[in-house]
Amino acid sequence: MKILIFGSSGLVGTSLVKNLPKIITNSEIIPSTRDDTDLFSESETLAKIKSTNPDIVINAAAKVGGIQANNINRSEFILDNLKININILESLIPFKNVKVINLGSSCIYPLGANVPINEESLLTGKLEPTNSPYAMAKLTAIEIGDAITKQFGHKIINLMPTNLYGPNDNFSEDHSHVIPGLIHRMHNAKVNKDNTFEVWGTGKPLREFMHVDDLTSAIGYILNNNLFSEQVLNVGSNDEISISDLVLKIKNVVNYKGKIIFNSDMPDGNPRKLLDSTKLTSKGWKPSVELSEGLKSVYEWYLQNKV
Repeated sequence: MKILIFGSSGLVGTSLVKNLPKIITNSEIIPSTRDDTDLFSESETLAKIKSTNPDIVINAAAKVGGIQANNINRSEFILDNLKININILESLIPFKNVKVINLGSSCIYPLGANVPINEESLLTGKLEPTNSPYAMAKLTAIEIGDAITKQFGHKIINLMPTNLYGPNDNFSEDHSHVIPGLIHRMHNAKVNKDNTFEVWGTGKPLREFMHVDDLTSAIGYILNNNLFSEQVLNVGSNDEISISDLVLKIKNVVNYKGKIIFNSDMPDGNPRKLLDSTKLTSKGWKPSVELSEGLKSVYEWYLQNKV
């Protein structure tokens, strides 16, 4: 099985390249990054697919970021992700026998969706305002994939992972997701011996987090069992935690001694976002990385690779 992975240098891509060969026997992993293929170019994207002749294409390429990056760089988040998704999916039209795993995000679901959020909640309400451009790009990819499937007979599955964390993430001050952003800032606060550490929002929102290696195991399970009958499939940990409790866990892992201050003048985002992953777990897949242990391993990786 030849598996072409677009976005192979990112959080999800590096996990796939490292771990999929252990899950899928007799597989050939073909990593692809911006160094070999410009996904903003349809001709380069098509040429990569033709030259590698894959059985599976996994689209793990995306412009991603946390709540602040999404809210500030709204144009880039919709335009860049639309270009990537359109070029990959349109280039695959001539390759009917290539199966596609397209990675989305739980932010595609409406702000007021019933929790836990199931796949049928798609397009039933208004999106969360701070990341709606990114969500619209991901929703468009689902619609394009559905159109191609119905018109040309492709097998395309869209996976909606919950909030991911893990090694090789973007650990930065302003453009990270929740966990890497908190780890990076709190480590610096510890080094600088800051007495206080500020967190955006009230700390009350509830979130679900999953280690990226669990997403890889889910993708391997789907490929090994040929589970391409669903258009959209949630992939979550079913482990819900408040932001305030998450901050305390990270404080313990980092061993930061200062005081945590929640800035309620800043936005919380969606008050609660827990996915219903029953469709996938009922087929036999289960996550395995517990949050506390996952945070410890990620901080160890951060110390070894980023500090």
